[in-house]
Amino acid sequence: MASYDLIVIGTGPGGYVCAVRAAQLGLKTAVVEKRATLGGTCLNVGCIPSKALLHASELFEEAGHAFAKMGIGVSKPKLDLKQMLAFKDEAVDGNVKGVDFLMKKNKIDVVHGAGRITAPGKVEVTGGDGKTQTLETKNIVIATGSDVAQLKGIAIDEKRVVSSTGALTLDKVPEKLLVIGAGVIGLELGSVWRRLGAEVTVVEFLDRILPGMDSEVARQSQRLLEKQGMKFRLGAKVTGVDTSGKKLKATIEPAKSDSKSGGTAEALDADVVLVAIGRVPYTEGLGLQEAGVAMDERGRVKTDAHFATSVKGIYAIGDVITGPMLAHKAEDEGVAVAEIIAGQAGHVNYDVIPAVVYTYPEIASVGKSEDDLKAANVAYNVGKFPFTANGRAKANQQTDGFVKILADAKTDRVLGVHIVGADAGNMIAEPAVAMEFGASSEDIARTCHAHPTLPEAVKEAALAVDKRAIHM
Repeated sequence: MASYDLIVIGTGPGGYVCAVRAAQLGLKTAVVEKRATLGGTCLNVGCIPSKALLHASELFEEAGHAFAKMGIGVSKPKLDLKQMLAFKDEAVDGNVKGVDFLMKKNKIDVVHGAGRITAPGKVEVTGGDGKTQTLETKNIVIATGSDVAQLKGIAIDEKRVVSSTGALTLDKVPEKLLVIGAGVIGLELGSVWRRLGAEVTVVEFLDRILPGMDSEVARQSQRLLEKQGMKFRLGAKVTGVDTSGKKLKATIEPAKSDSKSGGTAEALDADVVLVAIGRVPYTEGLGLQEAGVAMDERGRVKTDAHFATSVKGIYAIGDVITGPMLAHKAEDEGVAVAEIIAGQAGHVNYDVIPAVVYTYPEIASVGKSEDDLKAANVAYNVGKFPFTANGRAKANQQTDGFVKILADAKTDRVLGVHIVGADAGNMIAEPAVAMEFGASSEDIARTCHAHPTLPEAVKEAALAVDKRAIHM
């Protein structure tokens, strides 16, 4: 029986990063992965392939609509979807091989198969051939991530009714794409296929898009996406999808209606329906209940402040526990739990976890939203600066969006930053670092920013907190 200091079940961003940090700290470490390739959902069928398609589709649209204005004469771009998907697969392959390299470099054993905790300190792994082996360890970290949330009554076949996984491998551009859910995944993948020629309609149960994000940011983002051609049906629900005909027929009702009172139902035709209503923790087959690991009412593993479960020696991180289902949140937790197991003081600051929506323009945030601060009755000041007043944005004709900084009314400490605009996902790193060090808006305002750059808008928004923006 192989014996380890730590076994990590799952090799997504949380799992493989945890394993690498543990190995760096001198722990004999193994990872268990049921996929043929490492990297989890993120690298294989999530973050990485979707960003490759977002990038490629943005360039496709830019070549078709923006080059001429810049004096670049090209014929109308022709879509080679097969090659675009190959470009996406190449991105996945490169990242997956990178994780393989990290395992070898750090002398981490990789065991392929489905892992199940049979007792504290014991993990049974069933390989693809059905054969089992038992690994012994002092500590176990559950890093199995999440799975697609299913919508009752709508079966996903990954061909015409697809999850995010199927939406990454469509063999042709649908004439009409119906997206169920106006969260991050629905908007990102909807925007990919809209750029490539699909007519996209997004149906959302709530009366707004991007639940959980700052409501002003959500409203402006919706207007920009509508301007690009996406259609939204808010406060509505899809109650069924008829797959019997050549075209799919989705039944849509008002969100507040029920089966008794009914409501005005209507049918929408679609070639593909994307179910993107969120994700749920993946704990199937792990033997958690039998092992005595406590779960909450939403199927997440219960942990304390040090990621420890109710069973000594078993820990959990990432999508499988409470908190935002974000790869970088899982990575930070992976580092923290490895350090805790090694006797150090691992910690994650949940007040400074950035979030990004990779539409165009991008949407990024860190810290509290105005909605959060109002609900908590916190007095705050707001500084906003539009990209229409930023020199680099004007030069690039990327003037959609704005930067908003929220600062404590008494101390001026930055409580939240929200950006809608080109490259917002990269720009949010500066506010995140500032907030990690407890910066005030004055600190950002007094920091020299290179000119001409888009991040100057962050400085101007910080100046605007004190009503002294220069270029507005």
